[in-house]
Amino acid sequence: MNLRILKSLRQQVLGYHPKKSDAIFWIQGALIALMFGRLFFDSYLAVAILSPIAIPWVVIQKKNKREQRCRQIGIQFKDAIFSVLTSLKAGFSIENAFMEARRDMELLYGKNSDISFYLARISKGLKNSVPLEKLIYGMGKETGNTDIQDFAMVFSVAKRSGGNMTDIIQRTIDVISRKMNVEKEIDVLVSAKRLEARIMNCVPFFIIFYISLTSPGFFDALYHNFFGIILMTVCMVIYCISYVLSERIVNISV
Repeated sequence: MNLRILKSLRQQVLGYHPKKSDAIFWIQGALIALMFGRLFFDSYLAVAILSPIAIPWVVIQKKNKREQRCRQIGIQFKDAIFSVLTSLKAGFSIENAFMEARRDMELLYGKNSDISFYLARISKGLKNSVPLEKLIYGMGKETGNTDIQDFAMVFSVAKRSGGNMTDIIQRTIDVISRKMNVEKEIDVLVSAKRLEARIMNCVPFFIIFYISLTSPGFFDALYHNFFGIILMTVCMVIYCISYVLSERIVNISV
């Protein structure tokens, strides 16, 4: 399992393309390399050697950002199909119901929101005679949200077989709502542990910095010699493994 994660991370690193929006992540990565190099090795050369650590950091942060955006899209999509359900009950066709949902979502989330952007694309596609199920599936695939993709496949089958669209959409809303409730409950249960993990991740740096500041020369025996470098390297590797494990423990996916 760990090997699979490392392979996935390697593929993401090799396929990464820098963007301007990633600047904050690059700054964070540079600061991490600076802290590791100065506090563990007391050397700017070590900072330069460790600077590539910023690359996996940026990739991981972008992945977390995508997952957060995916969850947000899921919440917005639930509200959108609830609007579609209301329009269907009022007598609209399914295509017109999605077009009407676009206006509702613009009022609810704003014209610059993700859901408004995708519903505008769906409306444009419908005007160009693109099948609705294909547009919805494309939205789910682009955002990485499996709930939207599953809805698109169920919708496609129901449309071909003449299923009850109102009932299908109502069931979809119920399923997504239950999943979100479970995610919220898990988030509440682990929020305190997540905060503890964040604090514990900072403690080693604080201890080294505090001792170096209050007792100059205390770590001299560990700096600028072969055995000291080996020992601090081992400590740094153990810290990195502990960080990865703590992140995996407190981040539970449903």
